[in-house]
Amino acid sequence: MKRRQFTFATTATLAAGWGSLAQAQPAWPQRPVRWILSAPAGSGPDILARFVADQLSRQMAHPITIENRPGGANVVGAQAAARSPADGHNFFFATTAAMVTNAYTFKSLPYDPVKDFTPVRLVGRSPFIFAAAANYPARDLAEVIARAKAAPNQVAIATDGPKTFSGMLADIVASMAGIQLNNIPYGTRPGAAIQDVISGRVQLVVMPHAALDSYLESGQLRALAVSTGRRMTELPNTPALSETFAGFEYTGWNGLFAPSGTPTDVVARVNRDLEALLRQPEIAKRMLGMGSFVEPRMTVAEFDTFMKGERERWATLVKALGIPPE
Repeated sequence: MKRRQFTFATTATLAAGWGSLAQAQPAWPQRPVRWILSAPAGSGPDILARFVADQLSRQMAHPITIENRPGGANVVGAQAAARSPADGHNFFFATTAAMVTNAYTFKSLPYDPVKDFTPVRLVGRSPFIFAAAANYPARDLAEVIARAKAAPNQVAIATDGPKTFSGMLADIVASMAGIQLNNIPYGTRPGAAIQDVISGRVQLVVMPHAALDSYLESGQLRALAVSTGRRMTELPNTPALSETFAGFEYTGWNGLFAPSGTPTDVVARVNRDLEALLRQPEIAKRMLGMGSFVEPRMTVAEFDTFMKGERERWATLVKALGIPPE
């Protein structure tokens, strides 16, 4: 009996102790949550991130701040996010380039896309648009290809840079078409790139749909092709690149990551909160209008599996393109 009483008393004491520890754990979040972006203000990822963060902060009844850290082909922002405290208040709203392609186009990185981050959730897939000024003589991609063949390297295309997602897309299309395009890198100045195309200083631009949407709607730019496997609902008259190059599909994506070591319960909570938000038809519709296709269901484990597949796919693609790491 005494032993039984001692065991019960010890168990009760431990239970009380664990209960006190659980109660002592600070509530999350304790302060504004920060999303770091490696893209500049006004870019496609920035527009999307600000919309999703605003809607999620309303749902959580807690502020989410956006911090743009552009530069170095996404390296500056990714490094800042990787070095952020893993306390559940810092996240990285990342692009495909930052988390996948940089690993194959740089000889070395000051961050490790795999070891330094924990996947939280895929937010959306973003198609890229080839566009020209409204008054550009070529009316479609076939005419662009014909002009480029007639004047090699005289047709200029504005991209983020040769080893960025948009730059590689331009090079892939040029290679498949058997033409030479003059790839003009604008880095963190998407607005300048668009204005140069509108003014005629540069003939073409390739960027995410979100960055070009307002210019397409206003008629200042004209879409020539989309990088999806089939035509977009929002641009029904714009051919998909697969209509020229059979089977071709090339879409970027944006996803939320946390610094490695972030509490798993916080990661799981943010994943669930994002899923609840992205499953709302009105949210999905508005994101689609921004050129981002929502994934209605994706657990943390599923996002991790998705990332492994993306790394394998891009390792093969970059090798096929013959892009040397620098």
